[in-house]
Amino acid sequence: MTIGNPVINISIFGVFVLITLVITFRASRTNASAADFYAAGRNISGTQNGLAIAGDYLSAASFLGIAGAIAVYGYDGFLYSIGFLVAWLVALLLVAELLRNTARFTMADVLAFRMRQGPVRTAAALSTLAVSLFYLLAQMAGAGGLVTLLLGISGAGAQAATVVVVGALMIFYVLVGGMRGTTYVQLIKATLLIAGAFVMTVWVLGKYGFNLSSLLGGAADTAAQQATPRDVLSPMGQYGATGTSKLDFVSLGLALVLGTAGLPHVLMRFYTVPTAKDARKSVVWAIWLIGFFYLFSLVIGYGAGALVGADEILAAPGAVNSAAPLLAFELGGTVLLGIIAGVAFATILAVVAGLTITASASFAHDIYNSVVKKGSATGKQEVRVARITSVVIGAVAIGLGILALQAGLNIAFLVALAFAVAASANLPTILYTLFWKRFTTQGALWSIYGGLISCLVLIVFSPVVSGAPVNPVTGVSPSLIQGDGFSWFPLNNPGLVSIPLAFFLGWLGTMLSKEKPDVDKYAELEVRSLTGIGAEKAVPH
Repeated sequence: MTIGNPVINISIFGVFVLITLVITFRASRTNASAADFYAAGRNISGTQNGLAIAGDYLSAASFLGIAGAIAVYGYDGFLYSIGFLVAWLVALLLVAELLRNTARFTMADVLAFRMRQGPVRTAAALSTLAVSLFYLLAQMAGAGGLVTLLLGISGAGAQAATVVVVGALMIFYVLVGGMRGTTYVQLIKATLLIAGAFVMTVWVLGKYGFNLSSLLGGAADTAAQQATPRDVLSPMGQYGATGTSKLDFVSLGLALVLGTAGLPHVLMRFYTVPTAKDARKSVVWAIWLIGFFYLFSLVIGYGAGALVGADEILAAPGAVNSAAPLLAFELGGTVLLGIIAGVAFATILAVVAGLTITASASFAHDIYNSVVKKGSATGKQEVRVARITSVVIGAVAIGLGILALQAGLNIAFLVALAFAVAASANLPTILYTLFWKRFTTQGALWSIYGGLISCLVLIVFSPVVSGAPVNPVTGVSPSLIQGDGFSWFPLNNPGLVSIPLAFFLGWLGTMLSKEKPDVDKYAELEVRSLTGIGAEKAVPH
């Protein structure tokens, strides 16, 4: 199935890629130090950083995955938007300003400040890599599905090739542009994405006389006429069938709301601003921009459900993730489709670049410099290792992305798994470090490893990986591994179990620890977190 004109689609893709490559190359000329490569020299303004955070956060999951979930499932699909947005209140109130004041380049700078450097930095780096890989998995799958749909290519080999191309571009952005180049790409991408979503929203509402009630009625009528009729206006249509489904809904909501404050690539953006005031301003701008975008996604999702229909969406390459491009084609033909698809492609490229630089920075700064070299590596050595790491991470993400694409998983759902890992492995340790005087190294390690391992194990043995029943529309199981499989954990998202377990293990590890908490270091951390004094000196002690 091909929609639009493949020549026009690839031409618009090419323009977006060319522009971002030029921006990245120009930005590379100012990367003189590790601070430039990791934190854009700490001279990004609060407003710019807020737009860049929105660019980082509004990934393929937000644009393609949520729109598709709303188009197919209605009310339940919008729960992703609510969870993603409410999560920013947790980030604003508990994390943003305090992390900006206490860290230098990575999340581990905060966690290791009053703990033993080696084990804590290693654990934090491993959790950062795990979250980044899950997030990259979703973006790669989204990119492959989008390009497959728009270029009319079919077959596993052709789909794999598109993922490889996206991965190669991602690696180039990070190798050449660093955080500054990535930030500029995200600024442009966020502007284009919000503008594109706004145009589609106005266009859809215009077809229904700018009456939201008429649009919802149209979506409900179309959904009732599909091969599998759905009530897209009532809650719990997707999650309410069984008790397990309801628990899955609670687990998903918990992961979404608590996950943002533990996402390493979002946290790293707070280190690019010069002051704590700018960090707060960044989050406020991000909340407004993201909030408006999710309102647009509601209209786009129901518009796709009304004008395209769930059956056509699920039958297209990319399945649920193809709703927004199909709606763009329905509204404005080949030209609008090409523009919206180009924006979605730029969205994916910007987000994967941000994720890759975060993961590579964590390895180079926390493991190579702080653990292996005991803080003696020069900035140039650290950046070189970060660049090598980005190539390795890119290669792994390409392989996993090909698997996810062929399984046809909803990328909003895949991102929710990344949120569950972040909320389990990172958030409990961050909060304990910032607010609990007695917290010790053993508590930090138990919390990080306990949350990370429990979350990953539950995902591996869940229907996400194997054992999910075959979808009657697509004819394949929405699992990474087809067939009966080996799943025994009934929930698709493990947050309901792994997040409380991580908090408990952090407390238990501290209570059983024979190590005395460093009260003086906690007092210094508290002063620094509240005032910003010495914010750039979070180095091994």
